[in-house]
Amino acid sequence: MDFSWAEKLYAITSSKPEVILPIVSLVMLALLLTKRPATALYVAMIPFVNWSFAHVPTVPMPDGGEFQPLAIVTGLILVVRDFAQREISHRIFFMMALGLLFSSLTTPAAIVLASGVAFLISELVDWAVFTFTKRPLSKRVLWSCLASAPLDSAIFLYGANMVTPGVFAWSTIITSIVSKLVGALIVARVVGARERRAAAAGAPANAALDTMKQPQSS
Repeated sequence: MDFSWAEKLYAITSSKPEVILPIVSLVMLALLLTKRPATALYVAMIPFVNWSFAHVPTVPMPDGGEFQPLAIVTGLILVVRDFAQREISHRIFFMMALGLLFSSLTTPAAIVLASGVAFLISELVDWAVFTFTKRPLSKRVLWSCLASAPLDSAIFLYGANMVTPGVFAWSTIITSIVSKLVGALIVARVVGARERRAAAAGAPANAALDTMKQPQSS
């Protein structure tokens, strides 16, 4: 598959923030005005994290690899994504694509491609766990992350390693996985609290799921 167009786009825009910032700012403003703050933050975080793996300095580690400090915040994307999905339901896939498109303006194609594949794997695992298990949503959030975090972290860092040699190291991989698990734990606790409130009120067992997935009105 030919991704030379992405490299050309990156070459044109990476040195011209005056072109990129107004575009991204207008999209963020539009989402905020339509009362979608979590969605706006989610779209903004995807290009930011991808950009950081290409440009933020790394720290040499004893294992010979290079630790990327921004790996610590990768789990925050998971938290924001779940709240964004509460706002816009399955339209979250379009927002993910928009975030990757913005990434192509500021980040080399290898990282953007690896990010897209990692997101796809995470979403497929998430779909499988949510479709084929009957446990409460709070449990399924953790199971989904446990299943997908090691694989999507490794794939993303493998692609990032092509741009920033050394980041495909145990220190960064483990940090990324732990960060995502912490993010999943936060989401699980929020959902678990909703499940307990729904149970106390005598609501159906899937009430928490409905709350998370139901788009909010404008």
